[in-house]
Amino acid sequence: MEASKDISRLIEIMEALRQPETGCPWDIVQTFETIKPYTIEEAYEVADAIERKDTDDLCEELGDLLLQVVFHSRIAEEMGEFSFGDVVHAVTSKMIRRHPHVFAVSDADTPETVKLQWDAIKAAEKRERAERRAKRGITEDFKAGFLGNVHRSQPALTEALKLQEQAARVGFDWSKPEPILDKIEEEVAELREALASGKPEKVADELGDLIFALVNIGRHVSADPETALRGTNTKFRRRFNHIEQSLESNNERLEDAGLERMEALWQAAKAIERQLD
Repeated sequence: MEASKDISRLIEIMEALRQPETGCPWDIVQTFETIKPYTIEEAYEVADAIERKDTDDLCEELGDLLLQVVFHSRIAEEMGEFSFGDVVHAVTSKMIRRHPHVFAVSDADTPETVKLQWDAIKAAEKRERAERRAKRGITEDFKAGFLGNVHRSQPALTEALKLQEQAARVGFDWSKPEPILDKIEEEVAELREALASGKPEKVADELGDLIFALVNIGRHVSADPETALRGTNTKFRRRFNHIEQSLESNNERLEDAGLERMEALWQAAKAIERQLD
């Protein structure tokens, strides 16, 4: 097996990796659900490479993302659902259908008329999608209703923020942030109860409720939760790097330091930050 610029080679590689008798033990047991986190991660890696303006990394990360598409398609093909070719056919059909002003005959010749045409085509696609789902017995549709325009494909923090903003448009919202603090305390108490119950699914449910409430107070004080958390992540990296460098300077290993020693260095890092501020 040799590398190639032909997409068919990547499809062949994935087929070989999934062969029950001769394939890779890890790849063979994967499902849509188990590789979903990797798919999301690869999309973020692409975004990161773009933000860093690193086209070398971007080329590699786009390949990793493409691999995820091939992986999902292979699993679906084994289930008799669809193949990679069907994925390509679906997206090319969609692009041709949504651009009649380019690939067919259309009077749309301005950005405004193209937008109106696009919306009409998407509305027709939505009706067709609903009919297909009904035939497959799928009744729950998160794209329907007042919250239907909030995409589930966004990061969870962003989706929570958008859901709250949409609900607020019809008055389903607190008028000030203080009552949300009470709600947060309520959710913390419920999380404590869930932890005491020893039921992981209950803990996860209550944890989600708490995070949702935290997003809500961020919205009320104009603090974007994604941005706020990213800032905290950066702060955590910086402080932990201080721990690591301090230990290295004393010929100590992270693995041997222990929590008490690392906590003391963490507090030292905080003190340095306060002095700089």
